Amino acid sequence: MKIVSVETFSTTHISVVRVTADDGSVGYGQVAPYNADITAMVVHRQVAPYFLGSDPADIDTLVDRCIVGQHKFPGSYVCRAAGGVDTALWDLLAKQQGKSVCAMLGGTKKRLTVYGSSMQRDIRPEAEAGRLVRLQQENGFSAFKIRIANNFGNDIDRWPGRTEAIVPTVRKAIGDKTLLLVDANSGYTPKRAIEVGRMLEQYNVGHFEEPCPYQELEWTAEVAAALSVPVSGGEQECDLAQFRRMARLRAVDIMQPDVCYIGGISRARAAASIAETAGLPCTPHAANRTMVTVFTLHLQGALPNAGPYMELSIEEAPWLEGLFVGDPFKVVDGRVDIPEGPGWGVEINPEWLAKADHMVSSL
Repeated sequence: MKIVSVETFSTTHISVVRVTADDGSVGYGQVAPYNADITAMVVHRQVAPYFLGSDPADIDTLVDRCIVGQHKFPGSYVCRAAGGVDTALWDLLAKQQGKSVCAMLGGTKKRLTVYGSSMQRDIRPEAEAGRLVRLQQENGFSAFKIRIANNFGNDIDRWPGRTEAIVPTVRKAIGDKTLLLVDANSGYTPKRAIEVGRMLEQYNVGHFEEPCPYQELEWTAEVAAALSVPVSGGEQECDLAQFRRMARLRAVDIMQPDVCYIGGISRARAAASIAETAGLPCTPHAANRTMVTVFTLHLQGALPNAGPYMELSIEEAPWLEGLFVGDPFKVVDGRVDIPEGPGWGVEINPEWLAKADHMVSSL
C-alpha cells in the first residue's frame, strides 16, 4: 500500500488534511489551527513529499523522516504541517483495522472527565464566576481553568488587581469541591510567579500553568521548586529535546504537549513517554473545539500516565461553525465520550469541505 495523495481544505483558521492510499483508503487529519492556510502551503511544499509513495503503516518513521529532512526549518510551521498528515494517517490505519484510534493505541476508556477551559482575560471576575456556575449546573463540570496574568505580560496584569480578584471570586462561586486550575500564559518573572503562586496555594488551585515565558525553562523550574501547587507546561513546545530538558530540570509537575503543535499523535506520544519516564502525568493541551480535541480524546484515553482531567474549551467561535456533522463534545456529568467509530469516529461536514480552499499533492 502506498500514499498517493495529500489534500488540504483550508480557511484562515482551520485546515483539514485528507490522505488517500492506492487501495482507496482515506484518512482525515488537521493541522494546528490559526493561520492554517499558511500551514497548508507548508504541507504541500515541505511535508507531503516525504509521505507520497510511502507505505503509511509506519507513521512514526515517516514523521521523523520529515522533521529531520526539514532540519533547516526547525520549529512551528513544519511541525504543524507534519501533524496534519500524521493525524490523517492514524485515521486511515485505524479505519482499515475497524478500530478507533484510541483502541489502536491500546486504550480501553470510553469517556474522559473534562475541565471547562476559559479562554477569556477581558472578562470580569463576577461574570466569569457566573458563567462557570451555570456550566457547572447544566453540564456537571467538576473542574474549571481560568486565565490570570497577561500573556507574556512581564508581570503586568490585564488590569491592576484582576488576578487577585478573580481567583477568590471563582473559588467561592464554584465551591471547594470543584477543581480550580489557572493559566498565566507566560505572564510572570519568577519572583512575581512565586508571589502569585503563594496566593494560589491558599485557594487550593490544582495547577499553575505556564507561569513564566515558556522558553525560560530555568525560570519555570525555579517557580516549581518554590511552590506546592503543581506547575504545568509544554503546550508551545514542538521540539522533543525541550521536553527532555523540561524533565531533566524538573521544570514542571505536569506535561502538556499539544497534538497539533508538536507534530501529531506520534510525537505527542513521545512527549508523553518522556513524562512517564520522569514519573510525571501528561495532560495534553486542547484549547479549541476543532479536531485537536478529537485527537486528544483518543490520545489521552490511551496514555498510561494520563492526567485525571482533559481540557475542553467552553468558548464559542464563529470560525468553528459547521466543521463537524453533529457535536462530538457533548458534556454529560462533566464527561465527554471518546468517539467509538473507526478512526477518529467523527465526520467532517462535506459542506464545510466544499467551501474551503482546496489544494492537492499527488504521486
